Amino acid sequence: MTRALILAAGQGTRLRPLTDSRPKCLVPLFGKPLLERQLDTMRACGLERIQVATGYCREQIEAYGLPTSFNPRFDSTNMVESLMCDRDYLTADEDLLIAYGDIVYEEKNLQALLASTEELSLMIDKNWRALWSLRLEDPLSDAETLKINDGLVTELGKKPQSYEQIQGQYTGLIKVRADKVQDLLAHYDSLDRDGTYDGKNFDNMYMTSFLQSLIDSGWAVRAAIISGGWLEIDSVDDIECYEALYQAGDLQPFYKPGSP
Repeated sequence: MTRALILAAGQGTRLRPLTDSRPKCLVPLFGKPLLERQLDTMRACGLERIQVATGYCREQIEAYGLPTSFNPRFDSTNMVESLMCDRDYLTADEDLLIAYGDIVYEEKNLQALLASTEELSLMIDKNWRALWSLRLEDPLSDAETLKINDGLVTELGKKPQSYEQIQGQYTGLIKVRADKVQDLLAHYDSLDRDGTYDGKNFDNMYMTSFLQSLIDSGWAVRAAIISGGWLEIDSVDDIECYEALYQAGDLQPFYKPGSP
């Protein structure tokens, strides 16, 4: 069995004014809030135990009736801290799916990740450049390094100098095998609170920096490879781009809303 945790504590400042009075995960896309799209996909894949890590405008998420946790420092920390605010939920009796709150994805992609039996797995898009080219004039400017060796991720989250350093893009979906969940927490506890992680202090560590620290300590991190079938919603420009494609009937090569 697998339980899921959606990380949705952030303020979504790049989505303002859409997030002036609501959390990022409740911004609508094609007529339905991002959170509802994720819940639909998770439930279609058999996931029923779903919790949301909240922060900004948490009451609006709590109104959905889902189990929630709260990061009281949502305005001064990053999503790794929101993850660790859910320690009571992160037990070792089930696999754990961790999902960013600002993504949507097709069922087949989630199934590909859930099928992995490695101790930790990441959903990786090999066709990322097609999506980034829609969103940005210079895809390299917003991409991150990702290197894979024999199916395992060896590096991610750095600033690339060329496309050759990018063998795919991490999409914000993580699966941790049940017997490794407590080890994940122990690794976090072992990190230097006064250290610097890719230019950020401990409280503001990027998730990719945390994942890289796991890789560097010897974790086997499997790349669950997909090719499109998901969207990242990071800015108002993203929303406008996707909505225009949807209205024109040109979105399906990138994402099919409600598709298996």
